[in-house]
Amino acid sequence: MSEPDPPPHPLLVSFGALTVVSGFVDAVSYLGLGHVFTANMTGNVVLIGFAVAGAPGFSVPASLCALGAFLVGAVVGGRLARHVSPQRMLLLVALTLEATFTAVAAVMVAAVGAAAISSGWPRFTVIGLLAFAMGVRNAAVRHFGVADMTTTVLTMTLTGLASDSSLAGGTNPNAGRRVASALCMFGGALAGAALVIHVHPAWALGVAAGIVVCTALYFAREAPLELGIAK
Repeated sequence: MSEPDPPPHPLLVSFGALTVVSGFVDAVSYLGLGHVFTANMTGNVVLIGFAVAGAPGFSVPASLCALGAFLVGAVVGGRLARHVSPQRMLLLVALTLEATFTAVAAVMVAAVGAAAISSGWPRFTVIGLLAFAMGVRNAAVRHFGVADMTTTVLTMTLTGLASDSSLAGGTNPNAGRRVASALCMFGGALAGAALVIHVHPAWALGVAAGIVVCTALYFAREAPLELGIAK
């Protein structure tokens, strides 16, 4: 049985860039918004468990806000996937929404200040904006069905990298894609954390929004046949 054709290069580049953005966004949310994730929802479920157990520094309302906004965004993204065609337009619409919401969050953080976003309504507003954007994007990306490039989580990607490796008797399928996905997430988290700690969280969100815009422009200029999505 032959291996399925690999996804086209422009699609992998686009999803890799979005994975970098996820690292930026979670760096801002975890370090600047008080121990909460806005891209990695698995982490929020774990953090809620920590908070319920009484561990200091974790917030059930903050994590629930992120989960709720993410799910609302995923519902919106799911409806877009069923009503927007072709797939090319679906991703462009999702990226436009993501860039807009991320940019609004950046402006808000810049306006209220880094200290103010760690509590009160600014914190929950920024969490909601970022998590909603991630939900829309995840629903759109899921519609493409590109293995090992979910753009937000790495658990199964790393599992596949190890369990399908030559050490495990496998043939290393998609090894390059899996490693690239992990490196993109690491690079985004590193750069995002550096900006949050040494500059300002608004800069991290601004850069993230800029990457999304550049990704959308790159994706838009590619011919449908080159994207492998022509009908």
